[in-house]
Amino acid sequence: MKIIDRYIIKKFLGTFFYAISLLIVVVIVFDISENMDSFIKNHAPLRAIIVDYYLNFIPYFINLFIYLFTFISVIFFTSKMASNTEIIAILSSGISFKRMLYPYMFSSVLLAVLSFYLGNFLIPHTNHTRRIFKNMYMEKLKKEGKRNMHIQIKPNTFAYVESYNYERNTGFRFSLEKFDGQKLVYKLMADRIIWDTVTDKWKLKNYYIRTFYGQKEHLIQGLSKDTTLKLKPSDLYKIKEYFEEMNLFELNYFIRSEKEKGSLAYKKYEVEKYKRVAGPAAIIILTLIGVALSSRKVRGGIGMHLGIGLLLTFSYILFMQISTVFSTYGDLSPAIGTWIPNIIYLFIAIYLLIKAPK
Repeated sequence: MKIIDRYIIKKFLGTFFYAISLLIVVVIVFDISENMDSFIKNHAPLRAIIVDYYLNFIPYFINLFIYLFTFISVIFFTSKMASNTEIIAILSSGISFKRMLYPYMFSSVLLAVLSFYLGNFLIPHTNHTRRIFKNMYMEKLKKEGKRNMHIQIKPNTFAYVESYNYERNTGFRFSLEKFDGQKLVYKLMADRIIWDTVTDKWKLKNYYIRTFYGQKEHLIQGLSKDTTLKLKPSDLYKIKEYFEEMNLFELNYFIRSEKEKGSLAYKKYEVEKYKRVAGPAAIIILTLIGVALSSRKVRGGIGMHLGIGLLLTFSYILFMQISTVFSTYGDLSPAIGTWIPNIIYLFIAIYLLIKAPK
């Protein structure tokens, strides 16, 4: 590693962490002023506010804006180097433009790895504590499910629940049906089902079990029965943006289980999964665009570069939002939807690098 490499890496990472640290302070101040009423109204302890909420809020916020601030940092310090004729001096010394990109790529890969780790492993862990605090003192993240819920819990097996109360872990008017092709072979009905948090089993109350053998039928009834079903309480009520608490492995398991049930709820989670990979890749792509844009010395200086850079960044965010909406609610593949902006901006990066001063 040459002196110039250390110089650029120090400038890159120093500018990034300084800028995002300032923004975190500003955002926390605004967030406190916005949520102060909720904290006071719900008697949130000061230690819980600082430790459970805001300390766990910092990694989430860093990862949310990491590619935006990577781009702004590259634009800012590279433009300053160009305006001070440092870029010209580097290229005039015999270092090629391609060689000058090495410390930029090293720093961007480092930030991409950091983003991947934060998004897939650390943040889901910290979000669990942050969301517990949020649910207790700010807003209810658990929502009652819709009435008359029909759920496919595995192939040819369907469950019905008229309503579910998550506070009591109790469902009402439950039925379970199993089919052999188009033919009904088993039907279980219960007035109530209660989730036992100790045994992780369902307790049936006032139940009937009908089993069909051709033209014959076998009936069993009882007042109470413990049973295991491929049905979880979380299938019967909504938790707002529950994927925030899932790491990469839990997300993959949830997607597989939802696909087995025939549910379309997995699409939102699959979009989240691919976004966690596409985001770190965007850091590298936007770094290349930032270097190519700001390495030329222009009359407008830093302001001109920052203006063009912000325009490109916000257009990237706009493309990402549009494509993920089509992936979540339309027929567009989640993998394609989340990677379209990266592919488009990769071509922009290649074009700008070809046109950059050598």
